[in-house]
Amino acid sequence: MALGGSTVAGRRRHVLLFPLAYQGHINPMFRLAGILHARGFAVTVFHTHFNAPDPSRHPEYRFVPVPDGMSGPAPVAIEDVVSHILALNSACEAPFRDRLAAVLEEYSRDAVACIVVDTHLLSMVEVATKLSVRTLVLRTGSAACLSCFVAYPLLIKRGYLPVQESELETEVTELPPYRVRDLMQLGRRHDLTCKLLERVVGAVKASSGLILNTFDALERRELVKLQRDLDTPVFDIGPLHLFSPAAAAESSLLRQDRSCLKWLDAQPAASVLYVSFGSLACMSARDLVETAIRRLVTGSEGAEMRARASELKKAAKECTGEAGSSALAIGKLVDHMLVLVL
Repeated sequence: MALGGSTVAGRRRHVLLFPLAYQGHINPMFRLAGILHARGFAVTVFHTHFNAPDPSRHPEYRFVPVPDGMSGPAPVAIEDVVSHILALNSACEAPFRDRLAAVLEEYSRDAVACIVVDTHLLSMVEVATKLSVRTLVLRTGSAACLSCFVAYPLLIKRGYLPVQESELETEVTELPPYRVRDLMQLGRRHDLTCKLLERVVGAVKASSGLILNTFDALERRELVKLQRDLDTPVFDIGPLHLFSPAAAAESSLLRQDRSCLKWLDAQPAASVLYVSFGSLACMSARDLVETAIRRLVTGSEGAEMRARASELKKAAKECTGEAGSSALAIGKLVDHMLVLVL
């Protein structure tokens, strides 16, 4: 699409962003910002004081701080993280309303295409909607994970949740090929977690479109299911790091330790295994991790799994090519954003 499509009356259209203030959510949002900025949009980032980004790393963007009243270190236990996210929503609602209204008055409403909000920030979606700003939401996890969120009320009703140790191998017939062990653990305060998941789904349904950091060849079935279940335009534009690889380093909350790279470069090809524990992992899972590593490295199925990973790597590269599914989805996303203001 021509760059001129992102201008109005000779001025660049603005896209507003509000990431959730956790590293795994900040990185994809800034990668998306880079993509949209390259397409001609001016970028304004709203952010909390908690885990605030460094504006000096992104001089091309405007940053608008939103007071949150939070202090202290980031929570670790899942119950504390859930409580913190809910508290951020509540604390930021009023100040965000004031700052968004001021930005809209400064830019003029017809110059603002939309705001992209993390799906965990339902309160910000509701504020934007009340101020007549069209909203898109970014879900940084997989389409399969979001499908689980949508299904959680049913899973609770059917007795799959809260998870019982004796039922770990039970098939979840409503979400094939899941077993109970694959479902998100709700922790001691499962009522809070259910509330958070309900709000994530609510944010998606209240939006004008869902942006996912995934790609068609990886999750085609899940993407079709989401489109059907949510009745919302879905844009699978990942893997985002292949479109803007530098954005992660520029938005890192911590100083990155690159001392291992020299050692890694000296190792033979395909001889090193990277294990990601994800968010709120605990060492009680170390036996399961060890078993999984042994299966991958020495088990008969290891070769098949590595071959599948290689195929997905190739598919990810292809989908981000000029005519790839994700590249085309980005074009559709930009067109959609511009239509929202007409």
